[in-house]
Amino acid sequence: MKRAFLLLFILLFNISEVFSQQRLRDLDIEIGVLPTGSMNAITDVEGVKVGHSSLIKGDSVRTGVTAILPHGGNIFQQKVPAAIYIGNGFGKLAGSSQVQELGNLETPIILTNTLNVTTAMDAVIKYTLNQDGNENVYSVNAVVGETNDGFLNDIRGQHLTNEDMLTAIENATTENTEEGNVGAGTGTVAFGFKGGVGTASRKLPESLGGYTLGVLVQSNFGGVLEIAGAPVGRELQQFSFNDRLMNNADGSCMIVVATDAPLDSRNLERLAKRAFLGIAKTGGIVSNGSGDYVIAFSTSEKVRVPYRVEGDTQSLEVVPNDLMSPLFMAAIEATEEAILNSLFMAETTKGHHGTIGALPMEKVLPVLREYGVLRD
Repeated sequence: MKRAFLLLFILLFNISEVFSQQRLRDLDIEIGVLPTGSMNAITDVEGVKVGHSSLIKGDSVRTGVTAILPHGGNIFQQKVPAAIYIGNGFGKLAGSSQVQELGNLETPIILTNTLNVTTAMDAVIKYTLNQDGNENVYSVNAVVGETNDGFLNDIRGQHLTNEDMLTAIENATTENTEEGNVGAGTGTVAFGFKGGVGTASRKLPESLGGYTLGVLVQSNFGGVLEIAGAPVGRELQQFSFNDRLMNNADGSCMIVVATDAPLDSRNLERLAKRAFLGIAKTGGIVSNGSGDYVIAFSTSEKVRVPYRVEGDTQSLEVVPNDLMSPLFMAAIEATEEAILNSLFMAETTKGHHGTIGALPMEKVLPVLREYGVLRD
């Protein structure tokens, strides 16, 4: 009998750690109705590469870099249509005005911490100038987004270097599905729990175009957490403005949306607006001090924008407005799931100003069962 009680105690003690490293789908939690891609990640979109560089030093450095490459070639010479939607502008998204003006992206997208944005810009500029074929390039629009990881990270130390940024770019692969405490998510916090990098994807049926859409997020924001409609934050009494550690809702969320659907910048902006709804479905409130941005791009070769254009006109083959709704749904579902994956895959972290715990799965799972999200 004593041995049985001991085994039960050990099981209960370890349940949080066991489940904290599982994605939603590993727990049979499904978001939305559309099927996922094979990896359920932004890298399901053919050609998209993701790389991370994480910096952990001593007791106070918890930060990093995440790079998203639209394709594996020379992005400056073969630009991709892109758009940006600003949900709340209390943040820094370097290079956004040129993307909005010209409707394309010419560099990798870098996500990092607030005070290392200029470091990332310098690294991306150097990376682009040094690529073969760019010997006569005299202007580079580096796109760099950020969230503030100053609770867990000694952000004022600006510890990241050009080498850290370049490592993330150079290590990028088309199979990367890493989540949680990695890259730009190393020191982030979401809903008062450890946040991080999360990703998800959706695959449309052939009758709706057969397109793939993927999302990657850097979660670092507040609100009242909901998981597949279950009011987890309310049930746990841990939410913004409640009398608990990290009750400040300010932070940020960076969302990157990739699709192989041939879209122009106008419809990519419409797509980005829908992706933003995914934040609301997780209970995010987009607070005053939260910088919340969506960057959307198309990888389709049908809509690539060459650096040197021959001729006086350019013809594009794009998805018409009337067929955009399935992609809108895909963007909402994938964003919601990516944010939740960032929480489920994060680990408890001790840093500069204290410790932020991962989602307490021993408390979360019973709530999900009570509300019918999980079934025994």
